[in-house]
Amino acid sequence: MAVVLALSSAVVYGASDFLGGLASRKASVFAVVALSQLAGLIALVALLPWLGGPVTTADVAWGAAAGLAGSTGLLVFFRALATGVMSVIAPVTAVTAAAVPVFVGLLGGDRIGPWAAVGIVLALVAVVLVSAEGGVRALRAARPGSLLPALGAGLAFGLFFVLLDRTAEDAGLTPLVAARTASITLVLLVALSGRRSVRPTRAALPLIVVSGVGDMAANALFLLATQTGGPLAITGVLSSLYPVSTVLLAQLVLRERLVPAQLAGLMTAAAAVVLITLPG
Repeated sequence: MAVVLALSSAVVYGASDFLGGLASRKASVFAVVALSQLAGLIALVALLPWLGGPVTTADVAWGAAAGLAGSTGLLVFFRALATGVMSVIAPVTAVTAAAVPVFVGLLGGDRIGPWAAVGIVLALVAVVLVSAEGGVRALRAARPGSLLPALGAGLAFGLFFVLLDRTAEDAGLTPLVAARTASITLVLLVALSGRRSVRPTRAALPLIVVSGVGDMAANALFLLATQTGGPLAITGVLSSLYPVSTVLLAQLVLRERLVPAQLAGLMTAAAAVVLITLPG
């Protein structure tokens, strides 16, 4: 069940990112991030009577810390994309985000079988390949100045998974309220301090709302995956396969062509999932 939930979160994360990317073409990034997260928070609050649970102060603190980490990652990531080479920044950020929960989970005592270990390694490779829109050769253009922000954004995204995993199993989705509230607050403060507009265009608003609700649904699926007892090393890396669904949607909807590296990444991701689900 944990594997199914984590994979489902990856699919929904990828679809939400795709819609958010489309919305960013019609409105400012800060408007997309702030309003999509607000839409997700409203949807979450509506579901709490059925999917919420009792929380302690620690649960609220872990949730808020996760929200701050996630929003920090978004801000650093978008800044890096604006000043660096996208074909380098995207895969570096993605693989870092995938690797952080794996390492933290293993250091924390997660026990995985040999097949799952191979699957995790393949999943990390798949994340790099699928995210490499410019092909593997583009990674050779990486410079330390562009790598550091990408690594920082990936670290923040990975910490989001790690911190959410620290909440209690019976807390349900309630810690996500603290996460989303903290995230929205930080984004709005940064936008206001930089005098950035958070007003969406009419054409972008539906995309923003659906993206925000989808992102919250993905967060909920990941949290439920961890609460069902799934090892963080496995749930984290599976959830981090979200670039796969983003790339597939870009091909189906926008008719974007996949480069050979991305095709190899899709096949590698499929193999990784199979190995991770094998017993022993």
